[in-house]
Amino acid sequence: MQLVRKEFINLWRQIFLITFMTSNSTNNLRLKIVPLTRFLQRVMNFEVFTSKLKAELEKPLPGLQAQLKMSSCKRIVELFIKEPINPTQSSVLILLYPNDGNIWFVITLRPDYDGIHSGQISLPGGKFEISDQSLSQTALREAKEEIGIDPDSVKILAPLTHLYIPPSNFLVSPFIGYTESRPVFKADPTEVAKIIEIKLSDLKNPDNIRSRKITLKMGINIRVPCWEINGNIIWGATAMILSEFRELLLRNNNPIL
Repeated sequence: MQLVRKEFINLWRQIFLITFMTSNSTNNLRLKIVPLTRFLQRVMNFEVFTSKLKAELEKPLPGLQAQLKMSSCKRIVELFIKEPINPTQSSVLILLYPNDGNIWFVITLRPDYDGIHSGQISLPGGKFEISDQSLSQTALREAKEEIGIDPDSVKILAPLTHLYIPPSNFLVSPFIGYTESRPVFKADPTEVAKIIEIKLSDLKNPDNIRSRKITLKMGINIRVPCWEINGNIIWGATAMILSEFRELLLRNNNPIL
């Protein structure tokens, strides 16, 4: 609550400075109370959301069944015929934050490089390093390196179901975390071509789920389920992870947002 408290104090400081240093104090106070009320409402809405989300994460997760809803047929076959052999442990971060009366999360566009995930959209994250104390710390460290967030400002809620990625032999552990206000982002150009902010309501909207033909790095064309949001196509492992998160938000016909 430290960041929220700071914003609250700054807003009250503005109210008193403007109200009592000008002549028409009553009107000025009324004008300033309105944004203050809206600010407090946004804070309370986000607190209610994170509280409900935390409670939902304590229940059994939707798991692989939810992930497979946004998987290509090719990936489903790979997952059932290829056993993970010494996979690289890694983690990613679904970072939630309030801004402009909405709840958002952030994804990144990878730069073009000589690799199987070149130019794809992904969640901030990467592989586990020996210096990391846990996989959640891996996600925070990688997010700091890739998009410049302050790890100390992030509260980790819980992990989702891990996901094996056959093409790269990575075993990915997704973690859900949040900050109390929009972070200051700064992309590392060697790892991130673009930072993309997505409204959580757009992830929930079924109209944004499409089917698209994708050309893989080796030149193979496959049809995949995906999200298409503001011109961004989210598919593959990232879509599978977000599919479980979406189902968590909507399951039992009792949406928490």
